Amino acid sequence: MKKHNFSAGPCILPQEVLLKASGAVMDFNGSGLSLIEISHRSKDFIAVMENARSLAIELLGLEGKGYKALFLQGGASMQFLMVAYNLLETKAGYLNTGAWSDKAIKEAKLFGEVIEVGCSKDENFKYIPKGYHVPKGLDFLHLTSNNTIFGTQLKKFPKTDAPLVCDMSSDIFSRQMDFSQFDLIYAGAQKNMGPAGTTLVVVKEDILGKVSRKIPSILDYQVHISKDSMFNTPAVFPVYVSMLTLEWLKNMGGIAAIEEINRKKAQLLYSEIDLSPVFNGYANKEDRSLMNATFDLTDDKLKEPFETMLKEAGINGLNGHRSVGGYRASMYNALSLESVGILVDVMSEMERKG
Repeated sequence: MKKHNFSAGPCILPQEVLLKASGAVMDFNGSGLSLIEISHRSKDFIAVMENARSLAIELLGLEGKGYKALFLQGGASMQFLMVAYNLLETKAGYLNTGAWSDKAIKEAKLFGEVIEVGCSKDENFKYIPKGYHVPKGLDFLHLTSNNTIFGTQLKKFPKTDAPLVCDMSSDIFSRQMDFSQFDLIYAGAQKNMGPAGTTLVVVKEDILGKVSRKIPSILDYQVHISKDSMFNTPAVFPVYVSMLTLEWLKNMGGIAAIEEINRKKAQLLYSEIDLSPVFNGYANKEDRSLMNATFDLTDDKLKEPFETMLKEAGINGLNGHRSVGGYRASMYNALSLESVGILVDVMSEMERKG
């Protein structure tokens, strides 16, 4: 039976990417050696790294605009620290829209003053704050574009004189926008781009080198830029699979093409949630995420039969996060419209039986 993978991360990947990656594990580029046993300094892998970095810049529309792409380790959680280490001299602003923002704020407080310009904790992060004030004189303003746990997503980004930093771990490459409005973007690969183990950082070089503190080499963006993401041994397999995924996206028509599909998937599922008497959406409608739809049953008695139906349909990874409960359908780029249709069919059948 075909499985329909709605897991929040590590995420679903395109089948053609998995096939190419599995082949490379056995024999990379006809070398008779596995991708994961060759030197990261080899000519073949250096080409992979260069292509992955180039594709990231190209797909984001940032060519010739002073940005560098890096593939680092430690996940977005390491970036919570690295952003502050490299950019925070006195004070920074953070928009707190969920658990990941909370964690980023905690790390930043080790380096300077943190101003929460807005926060939606009062309603368990079910909405995106509006009308908040961004003070002058910030070293940077940090945002989280999409919140996997709560199913919210920023639709508009504030204008500010401070460098704009954005954690895009769960919606990178999923929708069109002017990416040049951001001075630094980071994203753990495992939510929408590749397997766990590497993190994409896209940074405008001219914002670096301005803090007075000494930065350890492994945490210094300038060091990683100077070494072309090869200062230490990179996560070879995750970088390779991320490169294949970016090639897949480019061949599909890029971000514009995938956004059209993503909007169709989200519309199909949210329409069912809103029209059905047995399901309730969690996030406020105007702030709903295209990537992560959070919802619950209106009657707990339906839980057992609903989950039996999900299992029978081959639907995987739908359980909600413990801080919200219910269900979470993660509709990342590689998830097909067909899979969302299967889920909606099960929900419709639950409504008829309920």
